[in-house]
Amino acid sequence: MRKKGLSLITALSILSALVWLVGLAWVLQDQFFADGKSRQAETMQPDTPQKQKDNSSSAKKLQIAAIGDSLTRGTGDPDGKGYIGYLKEELAKKTKKEIELTNSAIKGQTSSQLIKQIQQPQIQRQIKNADVILLTIGGNDLFRGGQALEELDSQNINKTEDAYLSNLKAIYKEVRSLNKSGIVYHVGLYNPFSDMKDSKTTSGIVRKWNYDSANAAAAQPNIIYVPTFDLFELNVNDYLYSDHFHPNKQGYQLIGERTASLIRFSEEDQK
Repeated sequence: MRKKGLSLITALSILSALVWLVGLAWVLQDQFFADGKSRQAETMQPDTPQKQKDNSSSAKKLQIAAIGDSLTRGTGDPDGKGYIGYLKEELAKKTKKEIELTNSAIKGQTSSQLIKQIQQPQIQRQIKNADVILLTIGGNDLFRGGQALEELDSQNINKTEDAYLSNLKAIYKEVRSLNKSGIVYHVGLYNPFSDMKDSKTTSGIVRKWNYDSANAAAAQPNIIYVPTFDLFELNVNDYLYSDHFHPNKQGYQLIGERTASLIRFSEEDQK
């Protein structure tokens, strides 16, 4: 009787263990297939909502990279906007795109210094990603704080211009190699000394630099030279900061509005 009792208990124990193992197998099988289906569905999904959102937001942005000297930096504007700030405001009226702007301009920068700056990785990234590139350069090469125009030595000025034009072409070439499709807007020079002695001579020099710079721009694809000489010539004191060199708020507004007027958008990008 004792052996039979033990045999029965043993058999029940084995049976219980088998039932537990079968139940565990079913649970694991359900979990495996459920997890597999979930992963398969995730793998088969062509694009997640987050990716679609990122791609869409990127397409709706206008990226602007600004480089150059104190004019792009905005020196003289009490609001700190400079012409690029007013340009951004004007563009916001014309497009539904979000405008992202980086300003890497340096006060006092010359064309030779800008060539070196463009070699910096972060500046190259900004230029590569830009839809629009804003540029001011040449004023410090020519004026040198007013010293060059005080001397008015045509031989020295011509020599200076030759070096500047060589640098300018190198800048254009480098920008184009980094970004073949982005449009460059090179904002031209005005004469801050047009109300002073020898104003006809100084204005003639500035006109020549503008003319030669515009020709250099025209020789490259997607580079537009933006004239500013006429904006300041007749009423220069109304548009200059107290240093009698940089634009004031009104002067920067004129430059910003003119440059913005040259930037075009497709119909679908307009409001």
